[in-house]
Amino acid sequence: MTEFDRAPSGSDPIETESYRILRSRIDLTHLPPMTRAVTERVIHASADFDYATDLICDESALAAGVAAITRGAPVVTDVAMVASGITGYPVICKIGESIAARLARTVGLTVSAAAARLAFGEAGPGAIWIIGCAPTALEEVLRRDVVPALVIGLPVGFVGATAAKEALLASGLPAISNVSEKGGSAVAAAAFNALLRIAREQAPQSSMGRQPAGRLAAQVPAAPKGRAAPAGDGW
Repeated sequence: MTEFDRAPSGSDPIETESYRILRSRIDLTHLPPMTRAVTERVIHASADFDYATDLICDESALAAGVAAITRGAPVVTDVAMVASGITGYPVICKIGESIAARLARTVGLTVSAAAARLAFGEAGPGAIWIIGCAPTALEEVLRRDVVPALVIGLPVGFVGATAAKEALLASGLPAISNVSEKGGSAVAAAAFNALLRIAREQAPQSSMGRQPAGRLAAQVPAAPKGRAAPAGDGW
């Protein structure tokens, strides 16, 4: 039995049982180790076995993501729901900041795309970008020379999502993505969490999520009073 045949370390009994059921219904042992870890985590989060053939992963890209996490690279998410699914690692998410809405109005972007543009100003090159909701945020990442360590591009929807994911896969950037309209915040966060777990098992806990000097761990801002937090691509 290898480390990838066991449920993730630190699993609670429900998670352990969930992985047992998952593995009784589908055999993913033919997949490369990190691809298997990501695929199982996404299926675990979604209860959708179609991801076994829908996800597109590359071991070298996943290894680059793990290395970036280990050295404390910034992580950027498109929406607060993705950020909420990540624990134990600082996340940059600009979607709820009023400046994102102002920038969107000024330059004619969606708020999601404007938030991605603002986030690049803070994160800089070498970040991990996690897009789980807004195709326009992924399009903005591809338009700008963000030089990412990894892009987790799993936006969901019938409008723009597959085209944005096709563009990501054609870009040559290190990426996790999928073929269909499926995706969403839960699966995008799950893909990152799978890599975070691998990084934690490979490196001392003290080195995880360490920010560069002068950088504070970013907090996901609350939505303005009286306004729901942005969640979809209409923002």
